[in-house]
Amino acid sequence: MTRHLAITMGDPAGIGPEIILKAAARLKDQIEEGKLKLTIIGSGPSLRLAEQQLGLDIKIPETQMDGDWPNLCFIQADVEGEPILPGQLSADGGRMAFKAIKKGVQLAMAGKVGGIVTAPLNKEALNKAGFHYAGHTELLAELTGARGSVMMLAHGNMRVSHVTTHVALEDVPKRLTPERLRLVIDLTDKALKHLGIARPKIAVAALNPHAGEGGLFGRQDIDISAPTIATAVADGFDIVGPVPGDTVFVKLRAGQYDAVIAMYHDQGHIPVKLLGFEIDPATGKWLDLSGVNITLGLPIVRTSVDHGTAFDIAGKGIANERSLIEAIEFAERLATGG
Repeated sequence: MTRHLAITMGDPAGIGPEIILKAAARLKDQIEEGKLKLTIIGSGPSLRLAEQQLGLDIKIPETQMDGDWPNLCFIQADVEGEPILPGQLSADGGRMAFKAIKKGVQLAMAGKVGGIVTAPLNKEALNKAGFHYAGHTELLAELTGARGSVMMLAHGNMRVSHVTTHVALEDVPKRLTPERLRLVIDLTDKALKHLGIARPKIAVAALNPHAGEGGLFGRQDIDISAPTIATAVADGFDIVGPVPGDTVFVKLRAGQYDAVIAMYHDQGHIPVKLLGFEIDPATGKWLDLSGVNITLGLPIVRTSVDHGTAFDIAGKGIANERSLIEAIEFAERLATGG
C-alpha cells in the first residue's frame, strides 16, 4: 500500500509553492492512480497565490493532521501572520518554514507518512524567526533525536556523502575522526542498498592534495582515513581510498564507484552541482538544475531539492521543478527499500 509523502513548502516567500504545484501537475497521473500520494505542508495563502499565478489544472484540497487524506492534499503549517510576499525575506516566512518541517517530522515519526521531501528554506529568515539552525540537516537531526546524520547529494550516478558540511574549512581536519568516517561509510553503504545496489562500491576522497603525498601535505589521510578504510574492508565493505580529490569524481562519473565520501562541503558539492546545472550557452543563464539532497542517519526518510529559495525569481512563474520531482522519486524509493 502506497503511503503519503509529506512535502514541506520551505520558505513560502521562495519558489517552494511554485515548484510544488508544477511537480504535482507533472505527477498528476501517478497521483490520480494512487501510485503516488503527497501531503503538502506550508502556508495556504502562498499556495493559493501560486495557483492563481500559474493557472495549472491542479487543485490541492486542505485537510487536517488526523483523519483520512485524499491522494493529494494540503495541511496548514501554522496560523498566518503578516502577509508573506514572494521574494521578500521575513520572520513569518522563517516561522512557517520551521512549523512545516516540525509537522512533517511528527507525521513521519508517527508512521503517517513514508518520508518527507523539503522545499528550500532561507537560513536568515529561519534565524530571524528565532530558530537558530545552520540549515535543514541540523534542524531535522534535533527534531528526530538523531545523534549522527550525513548529507548525501545525488545526481544520476553521482552520489556523494559528506564527512563535514556547514563548518569552516579550518575546522575540517579536526572533525575527520575514525568514528565519524566509519559512520559515514556505514550510512552510505546502507543508503545505496536501499536504492537497490546489492554490493555498493564506495571510494573515500582524500582530504589533502595527492592524499598527503606521503605526509608532505598532511597526515590525516595516512593516520585516520587509511586505517579506517582498512578496517571497513576487513568487515566486508567494498571500499577504496583515500583517492585524491582531483581524480575521484571522474572515476565516480565513469561508473567505477557507486558513491564517493567527500571530506567537506565544497569538495563534494562542486562536482555534483557542476554536472547538475544546465546552462544556456547563448545567455550564460542556467536553464535547469538536477540533483537531490538526502539526509542519512535519521529515523525517517528525508530528501530535498538541491537549490535555495531563489527569492530573485519567486512569484515569476519561471522556477524549475525538476529537482523537486527527483527528490520525490528518491524519497519513494528509499521509503519502499528500492
